Amino acid sequence: MSLLRFITCGSVDDGKSTLIGRLLHDCRLVPDDHLEALEVESRRHGRQGAEIDYSLLLDGLSGEREQGITIDVAYRYFSTSRRSFIVADTPGHEQYTRNMVTGASTADLALLLVDARKGILTQTRRHLYLAGLLGIRSAALVVNKMDLVDYDQARFEEIAAAFRELARDFGETAAIPLSALKGDNLVAVSGNMPWYAGPALLDYLDTVPAARREPRPFRMPVQWVSRAAPDFRGFAGRVESGAVAPGDRVRVLPGGGVTTVDRIVTMDGDLERAGSGRSVTLTLGSEVDCGRGSIIAAADAPPQVADQFEATIVWMDEEPLLPGRTYLMKIGPLTTGATVTELKHQLDVETREPLPARILELNAIGLANISLGRPVPSSLMRSAANSAASS
Repeated sequence: MSLLRFITCGSVDDGKSTLIGRLLHDCRLVPDDHLEALEVESRRHGRQGAEIDYSLLLDGLSGEREQGITIDVAYRYFSTSRRSFIVADTPGHEQYTRNMVTGASTADLALLLVDARKGILTQTRRHLYLAGLLGIRSAALVVNKMDLVDYDQARFEEIAAAFRELARDFGETAAIPLSALKGDNLVAVSGNMPWYAGPALLDYLDTVPAARREPRPFRMPVQWVSRAAPDFRGFAGRVESGAVAPGDRVRVLPGGGVTTVDRIVTMDGDLERAGSGRSVTLTLGSEVDCGRGSIIAAADAPPQVADQFEATIVWMDEEPLLPGRTYLMKIGPLTTGATVTELKHQLDVETREPLPARILELNAIGLANISLGRPVPSSLMRSAANSAASS
């Protein structure tokens, strides 16, 4: 059974938590005792009068229930007969954009929610851009609250056209009109929108192609040097891409020494092969310069090493980014000094045009040159650039 990781994103109050809560309910994935508790919580904190407030299934923090907004990222796991899902319900409020980035960092698909009355807003545009920046290549527009615009086809088509213009860089796109509160087009196609010929949301999620990631050569950042015994020296870390086996030739960077893998050690015994996502300890066939922050890579396809690079920065600190100031950048297991040597421009989220900028304020997106305090392999720099260099 295949797995699809997706996020719900968009502006505040567009119904993200209600959509996921109602989806879980209509798929009969909410236990009876949880449903009874939800009914009690709906009377206490709900915003739907006498009806169940499905958003409360995901808004678990007391501050979320009091304010009626999502603050933290809520993860839910569910499955159908065709596929398993991990969904990250992310906050829409601009103040919590950094939490949306956390949810998007592991997702394959972005469900971009839009209130049919409001259309696409600045935060909607920001979330879609960030999803693309983090490597998501499939995006689906969900025009929610169609019941509040009398299920108007023209309104849906207007919003869908604007979305298609914004999502030109995404490989897989779709647009679905629905009402999360009423359940229209959620798990079954609704008769309230006979003009819509596409699938219900659940059918779409069941059948949308999972993102195909390009094969990448072996990379393992070293997190710890293990000296478990006087004659043992192992390098522990998580395989980030590719695979490794005893006898493989590897290059250790940034030093550049070449050696072979002797053993792949785990708590359960040695392995004959370790693939992406596996945490292991490697022993090497000869002494090379290797420590915490080094990267062990395929000898015939090593990453480049540099101490300067260009990056798109999403600034997530209350204090603005100042070119020339030294910050700490965490790159995998390595922490090093980083200075923005040139802030080239800031992105206008509305038009996606570059604007002159001297600083970057909270949630601003800009393009800059960065200088590091030490040489770093490029495969680690890519992850740092995508996660945005905040102070």
